[in-house]
Amino acid sequence: MRNYHVAVVGATGAVGNEMIRILEERRFPVGKLTLLASERSMGKELSFRGQTLPVDVLTENSFRGVEIGLFSPGGSVSEKYAPFAARAGCVVIDNTSVFRMVPEIPLVVPEVNPEAIALYKNRGIIANPNCSTIQMVVALKPIHDAVRIRRVVVSTYQAVSGTGKKAIEELSLQTRALLNCQEPVIKVYPHQIAFNCLPQIDVFLDNGYTKEEMKMVNETRKILNDPAISVTATTVRVPVFYGHSESVNIETEKKITADEVRKLLASAPGVKVVDNPSFKLYPLAIDAAGGNDTLVGRIREDESIPNGINMWVVADNIRKGAALNAVQIAEILIQKYL
Repeated sequence: MRNYHVAVVGATGAVGNEMIRILEERRFPVGKLTLLASERSMGKELSFRGQTLPVDVLTENSFRGVEIGLFSPGGSVSEKYAPFAARAGCVVIDNTSVFRMVPEIPLVVPEVNPEAIALYKNRGIIANPNCSTIQMVVALKPIHDAVRIRRVVVSTYQAVSGTGKKAIEELSLQTRALLNCQEPVIKVYPHQIAFNCLPQIDVFLDNGYTKEEMKMVNETRKILNDPAISVTATTVRVPVFYGHSESVNIETEKKITADEVRKLLASAPGVKVVDNPSFKLYPLAIDAAGGNDTLVGRIREDESIPNGINMWVVADNIRKGAALNAVQIAEILIQKYL
């Protein structure tokens, strides 16, 4: 396998840092790595394979010779620069929400719909889904294939790292302040996040849902290629640093038992079943942090409806929910298409 010229856009952010780390961990065939960020990062350097690389300022001309671009710079930046990259012959794998619902741009979770990667030729762009959607559909896919899912009701408990480095720092500083009987400083979120839960992620829309909640609705349908699935979501920010947790209730067309779900998920790619209540074993955010698997447990039948399943789904939102998913897409891209 030949080596590739890869660019990481938004290299100094939490997801960008993780992309670089995962490229190294998984021994992705990088011949040259270009690190790009805004002017605020001018002069910074990052480590890759024992070397120190400079962070360059992102411009319209940054992509000459670049073959794969891993983007996580913020929506407005991707919207502006991803088309420049694509026109230069770079295949963009974008982690923002800008391109996810564009019909001709594939929205990909490798364990769920890897065949969609072939559609990158439409615009030269592949969209990485929302972090909370990724881990949910990894768990839903085997069940949907077996008995078809009619409806999903999901409540999320999302870590502050999903907002970025400033949110991680804010939770740390607020916790420290409160434990020292000091007034917490509130900047990133509309309310104190330390020792609190905020039932708002992103802005509210006219229908009363937040933008994050509607991302889960629309992205799930697109990834599973089934617009008939009913999805409703409540997304909550919780005082956890890394690892999103989700309570997922599923209604299926055909009956499936909890044991059958466990067996399906035990052999599903990217899934690890952690489900032994007798020994208090179930997925925890602290166990998912730093790992690549989507952890699923608390699998049980919903006794309020004939064909219902409840489960608890946890994953590292920065890894599987963002950086790892993007690198996995790139791996399939070079194996089958480039």
